[in-house]
Amino acid sequence: MTDVTFQVFPDGKLHGHCRVAGDKSISHRAIMLGAIAEGETYISGFLQGEDTLATLAAFQAMGVKIQRNQDVVKIQGVGLHGLKKPDQELYLGNSGTSMRLLSGLLSAQDFDTVLTGDPSLTKRPMRRVTDPLSKMGAKITATEKGTPPLQIFGNQKLQGIEYVMPMASAQVKSSILLAGLYAEGTTCVIEPAPTRDHSERMLQGFGYEIQRHGAKVCLKGGGKLFAKNIDVPADISSAAFFLVGAAISTNSELCIEHVGINPTRTGILDILNLMGANIQIQNKRDIGGEPVADLLVKSSTLKGIQIPEELVPLAIDEFPAIFIAAACADGETILTGAEELRVKESDRIQVMADGLKVLGIDAQPTPDGMVIRGGQLQGGEIDSHGDHRIAMSFAMASLRAKNPIKIKDCANVATSFPDFVELASRLGLNIDQH
Repeated sequence: MTDVTFQVFPDGKLHGHCRVAGDKSISHRAIMLGAIAEGETYISGFLQGEDTLATLAAFQAMGVKIQRNQDVVKIQGVGLHGLKKPDQELYLGNSGTSMRLLSGLLSAQDFDTVLTGDPSLTKRPMRRVTDPLSKMGAKITATEKGTPPLQIFGNQKLQGIEYVMPMASAQVKSSILLAGLYAEGTTCVIEPAPTRDHSERMLQGFGYEIQRHGAKVCLKGGGKLFAKNIDVPADISSAAFFLVGAAISTNSELCIEHVGINPTRTGILDILNLMGANIQIQNKRDIGGEPVADLLVKSSTLKGIQIPEELVPLAIDEFPAIFIAAACADGETILTGAEELRVKESDRIQVMADGLKVLGIDAQPTPDGMVIRGGQLQGGEIDSHGDHRIAMSFAMASLRAKNPIKIKDCANVATSFPDFVELASRLGLNIDQH
């Protein structure tokens, strides 16, 4: 992958209307469920990012006919038992979602598979999915550290389990539920805190019965999925950068359209509102079982807060952007209970703290969070460590910086938001890419 550098300059502001990239979580799941459903599934608004295209390519490699025309995808489903053995390893790039969810789905097939990925993905912890899947009867081997590549052995008989998750993770929950489609009996997952529920909503959309009792989600093995049409809402994780950008810059007013506001994903809105951001939720509607709205955000005076721990799992991917908001707020922002951020595409606590210090902000990392004292952002050179969300967050920081910011190692922005630079420029961010 060629190296990409962002150069961003002060004095921008964000104005106008936009629709950001399609929701990554929903795009992944739509491909997976469409592939194992019966009949033809049409997906519109599909995110054409490298991560979701890795999922799409994996199913093509397993014999599923998938046609893509821009953001419209047509899948000829093969049913729960119609996948074929791929000719080679399934390479999943930078996508932790693909790796964890496919582990569950493939642990029940009658063929062996190997899942691998790029240098960042092969450092990420996979025991959190391989351990519960092993309890169901799956046979999966990883490296000594529990990292990819994963070798998944076919022809295993899976049994339903009741699994109490040690930490909140939608990927782990989804992986177990996908394995549960093939397991004998009932599979239940009990969450310590709410996480995104796109898998459960979409399984129901495909006609599969899901039972929920508070923090417990259950399904019975042996059912069928039936094809349906899916309109993917815009990704609130991608909208987050623009919400923060418009809130921190002067004279900004931006309407972000057709954003998914699933209640398991709106922690970013709650946190920014607590900080004093001026965000209005307009034109609420329901599209294919997912709530959607337009978000109008205007320049705001933000104040530092203690971030409530119950909001952390509902905003886990948005913290790089939230840290930029905190750096521009009056007073101190304290985050605790977010140790999960240390095992994302990068150690997001350390990398964000390092970058904020370069820009002249007092940012103290802690084992499970950060303490940030708002101040005047300067300029400087930031290393994003190949983490797409860190690159885009520091790009927005330029809206309040005194001097230009150079951000290195930005090629992975293409994994979640391929047209970020083009869209940000059109809305008023002074950004160059080379």
